[in-house]
Amino acid sequence: MRSPSSRNWKAGTLSIGLEWLIPVLIVALWQWMGSAGWISQRILPTPASVVEAGVKLVRNGDLFTYIGDSTRRALIGFVIGGGIGFVLAILNGLLPLAEKLTDSSIQMIRTIPHLSLIPLIIAWFGIGEEGKIFLVALGVSFPIYLNTLHGIRSVDSGLIEMGRTYGLRGFALFRTIIFPGALPSILVGLRFALGIMWITLIVSETISANSGIGFMAMNAREFFQMDVVVLSIVIYALLGKLSDWVAKLMERSWLQWHPHYRRGK
Repeated sequence: MRSPSSRNWKAGTLSIGLEWLIPVLIVALWQWMGSAGWISQRILPTPASVVEAGVKLVRNGDLFTYIGDSTRRALIGFVIGGGIGFVLAILNGLLPLAEKLTDSSIQMIRTIPHLSLIPLIIAWFGIGEEGKIFLVALGVSFPIYLNTLHGIRSVDSGLIEMGRTYGLRGFALFRTIIFPGALPSILVGLRFALGIMWITLIVSETISANSGIGFMAMNAREFFQMDVVVLSIVIYALLGKLSDWVAKLMERSWLQWHPHYRRGK
């Protein structure tokens, strides 16, 4: 008889295989069509050419420098914007006066596409780091704010009343009842914000940067190094996938009390 650990390992391997099946097939088809000459190397280099370009950049040390610069910008902007959105949502979710004072203004700002502010941000901050970090922070703050606020409002009022019956007040009530109840919605906002973080960074780095993955792509475009351009796009995709994977791990770790995540789906 197979042990539970063996069954879990096989189920996990099958799950990972199914997740990566379509991307692997697409890459295989792409390589085959490129090798057969159906796709010009000048338009879309084959995956093998992209990998070769990546190996060259790894050997001269540039690739990790670019990835490090982009990741640093993304994380700084995410921490600042996510922190502001989270604090505002907590205040507005718990204090009606704070909501009346700030929510309408936040909603008006939220409806403005933050990427449309790029000309204004360049005028304010120039083309340095501050502008890129500001854009990322602005982009990620609203998903965190909306989902955290929604999570707080969705907490069962019966549970809050029960907590008060047991003497919970203030921070103890928030930590024991409200925050765990809002956590699933907060993590949804986190995953959504991570996607916006990379999208915003891509745009800001391709417009103006002297380092990072976007700079690598734009510099390669000037010399028509399409393999490096495609490599940049693939790196952004992999970083986005890595971010989402980390967010999923956080869901499964922090939401063990939830039946859906306890089953490991």
